[in-house]
Amino acid sequence: MSDEPKNSLHSGPTRAEQVGAKAARKLKARRNPSPGVWFGLGMMGLIGWSVTVPTLLGAALGIWLDRRHFGSHSWTLALLMAGLAIGCMNAWHWVAKEDKAMREDEEDGDE
Repeated sequence: MSDEPKNSLHSGPTRAEQVGAKAARKLKARRNPSPGVWFGLGMMGLIGWSVTVPTLLGAALGIWLDRRHFGSHSWTLALLMAGLAIGCMNAWHWVAKEDKAMREDEEDGDE
C-alpha cells in the first residue's frame, strides 16, 4: 500500500475550491441580479407592442388608402397582414436578441 491518502484517487475539486467557487457565484449574482417578474412582464409588453404597432399602422394606412383609391381589392386587409408579418419579424428579432444575450451571460459565468 502507499502512504497517499485515499482521496488522491478522486481528482475532483477540494473543499476549499468548492467554497471559493460558491462564493464567486454569490458575488456575481449580487453584482448582476437575475431579472425578476417585472422584467418578464416588461418583455412580454415589449414583444406585444412590437407586433401591435405595425399591425395597427398597416390597418390605418389601408383604411386611408381604401377611402382615397377605390379598387377591387382591400388595402386594409393587405396592409393589415403586411403589418402583422412585419410585427412578427420584429418580435422574433427581440426574442433572438435576448436569447443570445442570455446565452452569452451563461457562457461568461462558466469561465
